[in-house]
Formats: sequence, structure tokens, C-alpha cells
Amino acid sequence: MDPVRVLYIGGLGRSGSTILSRALGELPGFCHVGELVFLWTRGAMENHLCGCGNRFHACPFWTDVGKRAFGGWDAVDPERVAALQRRVDRTRYLPRLLRRRPPPEFAGRLGEMADVLGQLYQAIREVSGCPVIVDSSKHVSYAAVLRRVPGLDLRLLHVMRDSRGVAHSWAKKVKRPEIVTEDAYMARIPIPKLAARWSAYNGLFDVLRLFHRGGMTLRYERFVADPEDTLRRISAMAGHEMRPGDLDFVEASGLRLSPEHSVSGNPMRFSEGTVPLRVDDAWRSAMRPRDKAVVTAMTAPAMLRYGYGLGGGERRSGGGPAQSGSGGESRTDGQ
Repeated sequence: MDPVRVLYIGGLGRSGSTILSRALGELPGFCHVGELVFLWTRGAMENHLCGCGNRFHACPFWTDVGKRAFGGWDAVDPERVAALQRRVDRTRYLPRLLRRRPPPEFAGRLGEMADVLGQLYQAIREVSGCPVIVDSSKHVSYAAVLRRVPGLDLRLLHVMRDSRGVAHSWAKKVKRPEIVTEDAYMARIPIPKLAARWSAYNGLFDVLRLFHRGGMTLRYERFVADPEDTLRRISAMAGHEMRPGDLDFVEASGLRLSPEHSVSGNPMRFSEGTVPLRVDDAWRSAMRPRDKAVVTAMTAPAMLRYGYGLGGGERRSGGGPAQSGSGGESRTDGQ
């Protein structure tokens, strides 16, 4: 049986990964399933809304996936799987995950989790009928876990956005519409903590890319500037041959999006119809000068490394350090 191809969107949240993932999900042969890292908690346990508008256990797509993977969601203990995931999927476990031979006890837990995930992704491919599964989980440790899943062909897409824009977005109060039992809001992170996390998360994906061939790094601003070219290059990296008409959903006014079956993610995953595609640069005028200065100072080395100008523009036409593409060639997000 052919390996299950997974296009994994990695990086820090609020970096434009949701709209990019939605766009990829519109390509023939691609199925975007949201942030599967949260499937066991927010989906199987808490029964949040799927991107289609149904609650997880009422969604025909996920019901069929559960049956094919495990004989039904009631045949698997999501609390046990979630507990098992916490014991292998943490940033602090990354050194163990990247070792050729992890410690025996850890390797045993990792193997058990990998078996569960292998069944899950195989079922998603069968139900969707798509050769490429787009997983926008973003976590670097979860990507490292997926590298250990037998039968998975993992392609990494590291997505980043100007640190000031990310910090401004994390400071906003945003409601989570997928939670229908109460009013809940997305987490908010203080400016200094977010700035440190921006550099750390992006740096950790650089480390992961040293161990994993098959992927690329992309600045979100480049996607907005030229979505068609960006999607062509990502499609090629994912091993998919683009055909005439595949990009008809890209319009002058934005992206024409269809309903999808996504587990967790930014509220934008519920949007349908034509969605504007533009860089949210409200941080330039709305962000306090002190906060802007703090983020710029704390992230300056990494910003320059990835090709961002400290004044808010692109420093060069390329995309930061050269990255290994799917064929092993040197590649940046601007070439």
C-alpha cells in the first residue's frame, strides 16, 4: 500500500496558516483536516464543532473516519489516547523524538501512539479519497511524532509571519465559535512572552528540518502577494501535479472557499464563499510603539535571518536561509 502523504503546516499560531491551509484544501486531491493534534481532546472528548458546522460526533466525515480507523469512536478511549499523547508530544521531548534510538520506555509509548495515528491518517485518506492530507497542527513536537508513524510520507511546510503582526494578533480578544456550550475565547499571550516564543518556535522548525528532508519554508506575506505561484510550488513539494483549472478558486477579490471538515483552528475555518486575501498590517498603526519596539528588539536576529526588514518590509527577495526541497535541492520561499 502506498504511504499516506501528509502535508504538515508548522510554525507559530496566528501566522496565516489557516487561510493558507484552506487554500490548499481547495486543490483537487488535497484534504484539509485542521489541527489534528487536538482531535482527541477538542473533537472526540469535547465534541466541538467541525469546520462543516456539525459537532464532531454528528459529522458524517469524522463518523466514517472513526469507523474505518477503530470500528467507531466508542471503540477507542480518547482520554487514554490523549494521556498517551501528552507523554510523547511535548516540546521538551523533542531531543528524544529526534534521536535515532529513543530511550526504551519512551520508545514504547511513542510506538503505541504512532500505531494509533497510522490508523487515523489511513482512514482519513480512505474516506476523503484524497492522496494528500493537509494537517495544520503547527506544533513542532507533533511533527516529530508524525515522523515516527509507519506508512506516512511527511512533507513539512514551515510558515511564518512578521513577528509584530503575530504579536498584535495574539493580543486580540477572539471568540471561539466551535465551542457551543459556553462563551470561550482564544488564548492571549503577553508581548514579551510572544516575542520569545516566535523566535523559539521558528528556530525549532529549523532544527527539525535538519533531520527531515522533504519540505520548504514560506513567509506568509509571500503567499498573499502571489497566491497562485505559492500554491504551485507547495503542490509540487507535496508531490502533486497541478492541472489547468486547479487554481480557479483564486480570484482577484480573494479566495473562493468551500465548507471543509477541519478539527480545531482559527475561527476563519468556518468562512465560506469569497474570502479577502490580504496581509493584516494593522499592527503598524494600532500597536503601541513600546510594544512594537519590544517585539522588534527581541526578534531582530531571527527576523533578519528569515528575510524581514526591521522597519516592516522585506529585506531581500529570497526567504531567509536556504531550505531543502522535496528533491533535496536548495530552496527558499522567494525562488
